Amino acid sequence: MIEIENVTKRFGDRIAVDNLSLTVKDGEILGFLGPNGAGKTTTMNMLTGYISASEGNIRIDGIDILENPEGAKKKIGYLPELPPLYLDMTVEDYLYFVSKIKKVDKEKRTKNIESVMRVVKIYDVRHRLIKNLSKGYRQRVGLAQAIIGGPEVLVLDEPTVGLDPKQIIEIRSLIRELGKKHTIILSSHILSEVSAICDRVIIINRGKIVATGTPTELAKKFSYSNKFVLRVKGNKAQILKTLEQVPNVQTVREQGVLEEGTVDVSVEAKKDADIRENLFRALSNAGLPIFMMKTDDLSLEEVFLQVTNAEKEVPINVSGI
Repeated sequence: MIEIENVTKRFGDRIAVDNLSLTVKDGEILGFLGPNGAGKTTTMNMLTGYISASEGNIRIDGIDILENPEGAKKKIGYLPELPPLYLDMTVEDYLYFVSKIKKVDKEKRTKNIESVMRVVKIYDVRHRLIKNLSKGYRQRVGLAQAIIGGPEVLVLDEPTVGLDPKQIIEIRSLIRELGKKHTIILSSHILSEVSAICDRVIIINRGKIVATGTPTELAKKFSYSNKFVLRVKGNKAQILKTLEQVPNVQTVREQGVLEEGTVDVSVEAKKDADIRENLFRALSNAGLPIFMMKTDDLSLEEVFLQVTNAEKEVPINVSGI
């Protein structure tokens, strides 16, 4: 659906995007992440046709955005960080205005607008002035203008910025619903949100891709595969002593009590050693039931910090672009 091929963008001597290539599949929700100044917004502006690339090609459903900008833009709905709303218009009048700009067929216009208002749940406020709406409802109106005309691709830049927790949950749920009928590129600084919504994540830094994969794949790729967290029932001193005697165990650290009668413990193995079976047997033989054992996976936030703070970024491709 979206193809970005060897795209570079220069502003004078500064390279904002450096030979970037990626593909977004039809129906995929892609999280597009990067620190400030990484080239994320520049890439989104090129993707939507707001600015042109210095080099490379961008195609939307096979249509080159430079060769046929109108055809490509018809397939894109864009919600910038600050929704382009006219506050003195009613919701319905504003969406009719957007519909005209997007050249939606007159015979289909009313039906399309009504359908969109119902999808984003603003039908009940259609006659209200936008300036009298809450920030959450304004964000919904911004989403509505993006999907007017039924574009195949939605580009959403910080769609939940400034919203309260309840509004964030509502918009997040709405984006998931939209993902059933649209290909979506989502940019957000709320990484837990990206983990909850997106099928795949791309992290860019200094204009280049430094990591790509599903949130789970990224967590496993950058996590300490030889480190485990256990919750064990029994006497703390006995648990620690038993674990310290397991072959190939390097360190054992108590992590506190989260469940009565148990102890949470972090266990790190020597490099390339698989200690899971030995852990199970040692604790079983000592009569210490294991209530939980999991690898110490990193969160997406921790992965993000790892790949964007590295002195020399090495692109990591987990699942292929």
